[in-house]
This record gives sequence, structure tokens and C-alpha cells, in this order.
Amino acid sequence: MSILSEADLDKQTVTKAYARWAPVYDLVFGAVFERGRHAAIGAAERVGGRILEVGVGTGISLPNYSKNCRLCGVDISAPMLRKAQERVSELGLNNVEGLWVMDAEHLSFPDNSFDAVVAQYVITTVPNPEATLDEFARVLKPGGEIILVSRVGAEAGLRRSLEHWFQPAARKLGWRSEFSFERYSRWVAQSRGMSLIERRAMPPFGHFSLIRFGKDDASDRGYESEPARAAG
Repeated sequence: MSILSEADLDKQTVTKAYARWAPVYDLVFGAVFERGRHAAIGAAERVGGRILEVGVGTGISLPNYSKNCRLCGVDISAPMLRKAQERVSELGLNNVEGLWVMDAEHLSFPDNSFDAVVAQYVITTVPNPEATLDEFARVLKPGGEIILVSRVGAEAGLRRSLEHWFQPAARKLGWRSEFSFERYSRWVAQSRGMSLIERRAMPPFGHFSLIRFGKDDASDRGYESEPARAAG
């Protein structure tokens, strides 16, 4: 299995890529990823409470959440986030507590801040996926869930070869074309208090999955609190 290093997909590359995507993101990806978005939202609503959406982008998901959910959104792309803020204002989404430019690997929230952390099509775009998942677990309350919609790479065969071949081009677009489920499995096995709840194939073509991790009610992961730099 090939594992990309941080140098292969760096923060600057991702930030520039999504600044380019911002004007056309909803048009290009809105319908394609709709079923995955709704599956993630449905899972988050079953948890309820205060929800953090990481990689909120243009805020395309925000109107679909129940008004009973309190929402916070973060994204590394300021142009994307400006569109999200416009959407919140235009639609009067009063259940959105705030939107912040923030690095997913360094969230500026205290430990145990959210009942659910949602990240749609995010993990394969960050420089250090495992550290990002650690950060999600840190800000998640005991009993809460991390809810991902993520591309899952093939383990073998022609599709895996194509994903490996396409990776240099995918990097310029801001994501990885190859990312096996084994990385999620290793992460959860090494993460005290976390467990895999569900993995379910999502369209298009089953290349994506809804992945849910739960944090034990009695979790004692031992995270040290960090004062919130941007929000609390």
C-alpha cells in the first residue's frame, strides 16, 4: 500500500485548489455528492445536539440540517467560507452558531465540544489524515460520533492501478485518488475509546463510503485541553 507523506499533499496546495473550486463547487459537485451529504446529515441528526462540520465549503449542507441542531462550520478556504456565510445570511439559518477559517488538523475548540463531527469528502484532502482524525476525536464529546463521507481506494486490481496513476493529477486538484480503508482501520485500532460503528458504500459507483466512529461514554483518551483560539 502506498501512503502519501505530508509533502505529497500540503496545506498550501489544498488551500489554492479549493480557492479555485469555490466559484463552481456547487455546480460541479452538488448533484454528484448529494446522496452522501444527506446520509451524513441523517446520521448527525440522529446524534443531535451541537454539530461541527469540518470542510463546510460553500455551506451547501447547512440548510438541510434540522433546525434543532446547533451547527458550527470550519474550512481552510476563505473564498469557500464567504459563500457559506452568504448562504447562511440569505436563508436565515439561525441554528448556525458560526463559521471560521480553520485548519482541520488544528481545530481551535476545547476538548469535548461537540456531539458530532461531520466531515464530507475531507479526509483524503488533508496533509495528515490520522492527525486530523485525532483532532476530531479530541473535540468530540464522550458518546458522540465522527461521521465521514470519504473516498475509499481499491485494495487491488485495475482500479487501484488507475488510482495510483492518476494521483499526481489529483494532487493538483487538492485530493488523493488512492486512500485505502486500511488507514481508517489502523487509526481506530490505535485510538483509545474509539470504535467503528458503520461503513456503508455511497454513490457514485460505490467509490465513497459513509464511515461512522463512536467515542466511548467513559473515554479517557487523555487529551490536554487547549484554550480556544477562535471559538469555544
